[in-house]
Amino acid sequence: MLKPEHGRNRVVIEEVAPQVDAGRHAVRRIVGERVSVSAAIFADGHDELAAQILYRHRLERKWRTAAMKPCGNDLWNGFLVVDQLGAWRFTVMGWIDRFESWARDLRKRLAAANELAPGEMVLALRTGAVILERGAIRARGADAQKLKEAARSLEVLASRQTTPAEYPLSEEIHRMMAQYPDLTLATRYEQELPLWVDRERARFSTWYEMFPRSASPEPGRHGTFADVERQLPEIAAMGFDILYLPPIHPIGRAYRKGPNNAASAPPGAPGSPWAIGDAAAPDVRPDGKRCEKDCGGHKAIHSQLGTFDDFERLVSAAQAEGMEIALDIAFQCSPDHPWVREHPEWFTIRPDESIQYAENPPKKYQDIYPLNFETSDWRGLWDELYSVFEFWIERGVRVFRVDNPHTKALPFWEWCLDALGCKYPGTIFLSEAFTRPHLMYGLAKRGFTQSYTYFTWRNTKSELEEYLREITRPPVSEFFRPNFWPNTPDILHKALQEGGPPAFAQRVVLAGTLSASYGIYGPAYELAENQAAQPASGKSDSEEYLHSEKYEIRQRARSAPGSLVPLITALNRIRRANPALHSNDSLHFHGVDNPQLICYSKAAPNFDNLILTIVNLDAFHEQSGWTNLDLARLGLTSGEAYFAEDLLSGERYAWSGHRNYVVLRPGTKPAHILRLIRQQ
Repeated sequence: MLKPEHGRNRVVIEEVAPQVDAGRHAVRRIVGERVSVSAAIFADGHDELAAQILYRHRLERKWRTAAMKPCGNDLWNGFLVVDQLGAWRFTVMGWIDRFESWARDLRKRLAAANELAPGEMVLALRTGAVILERGAIRARGADAQKLKEAARSLEVLASRQTTPAEYPLSEEIHRMMAQYPDLTLATRYEQELPLWVDRERARFSTWYEMFPRSASPEPGRHGTFADVERQLPEIAAMGFDILYLPPIHPIGRAYRKGPNNAASAPPGAPGSPWAIGDAAAPDVRPDGKRCEKDCGGHKAIHSQLGTFDDFERLVSAAQAEGMEIALDIAFQCSPDHPWVREHPEWFTIRPDESIQYAENPPKKYQDIYPLNFETSDWRGLWDELYSVFEFWIERGVRVFRVDNPHTKALPFWEWCLDALGCKYPGTIFLSEAFTRPHLMYGLAKRGFTQSYTYFTWRNTKSELEEYLREITRPPVSEFFRPNFWPNTPDILHKALQEGGPPAFAQRVVLAGTLSASYGIYGPAYELAENQAAQPASGKSDSEEYLHSEKYEIRQRARSAPGSLVPLITALNRIRRANPALHSNDSLHFHGVDNPQLICYSKAAPNFDNLILTIVNLDAFHEQSGWTNLDLARLGLTSGEAYFAEDLLSGERYAWSGHRNYVVLRPGTKPAHILRLIRQQ
């Protein structure tokens, strides 16, 4: 409904972009980035309009402004630059520009001076003088004086009652009038739209997952944080910037799982790190005092891994290598978790008064109790879960991988991640949500910085192209940042099981060049471990690893003969050196006449850096074909000659036009990562 005070506002503003769900959720950007804003802005009649973006950080009281310019058919565009992390808001304002309307009409009158009625030019000049005088009132300092002088010059011309030989005002006067607009009857878009700004690593990151308990160089010994620290130079040399550790907390004893997810554990079995909590475990806080609550829970460290001092040394050592430690936050409990004793109301109680364990019938996970987000003490539960994040942030952790967030209440995530982001800007949250698209996207809208995706299950050319077009273009790309994982401790896809090392090589190149963020679970990936466990049902479609590291300690050397370390190192070096691969916005698929070959490009602004990747999707056979490149998307012209430098092999090819021949062989040359260079 139109408000009475808006009855004189003639400008209409519609279709403001970007926005997510009509402004319900924040658009996500990176600090230092130019944020393009567009809108449909129009009014009745033929007056000239002006518009600007209003924007401010949540800690700022005063609005900043950025000009918008018309781009045809009532559409306007402008941009703002975000220079701080955290929450921003922006909106759009438009108004009738009476000065520019007058100036446009004066130019028309000058062009048709012989057709003017007596006194018409005099009246026009005096009208301009009045508009300039009003502008001088709004202006400041020397600008106000210059506008007054311009007004007087028009009055002088009017008094002579002659037509000026040319347009009488300078561009400087126009700039001043634009700087001090008359906003008395301006229309402001009814919403202030949210915008969230993250640091660069939220957009471009390279993750390596490892189990610290498997890091010991001594067979049979449980690994420690110190053992992980000794491996940091090797992992950093491979080009990873985030080292992700599964849960590091005490592991429950009740219903502990044995090797290969056996229902019972033999003596000495380490159990699953995701069965969190052992109230009987020794638990000493960083200040050296015994804990009084949550002993052996989410704010404790598994004693065999080391102490809080050891952990903080690991965090510091990773930073010295240019890396960050990411912790897994899994909000679930073993039956031995202190919350079970202290807060039974946080769990689902069955009719027999026992606590409901996790299950996906017929599968049962008696070693894990899910939390009940419908508890009457939801406020207490929320506060405690928030405090878990804060506890580890205070230990130096600013990156978290969150286990199964889609099984926790979305209102909790929206509150928790917003509060953490405002208090600790730059914190990164990776959502491990292999779930339905709306739920996966819903988590991203509510604050998750990055998300796992369906990449693992997109293997054909058509599947990959269709899926990447969905997640790298608006509206999804406004809030969703993909992180591609070819494998995880939970997922060994059939393509890797059957394709062996060539498939591992193919998939890591796809992950690292299609997505600005990707990760691998190692050293299983470097060693191309591809043996799957056979489920009790006897079906052959298991995606579980045989001898899964989730249930036992696995010690192996990632640099063993045949390891993919050289390829992964080269891939990560290429990613770092080429800004085109640091985002997904420019991803474009090109034609190639073989369905087993996929071809795509990414470009930096102004085509300063241009990468064309071609991957053989067949892990068993050589594939060849002719490209059909979209030259406009490469900044090239028809018939133009250029070099295609293969950054993996060092070879250089002389290409021209859209049609070029490629041949790729599994095991020796699974892909081209080509840097295109114009011939001088």
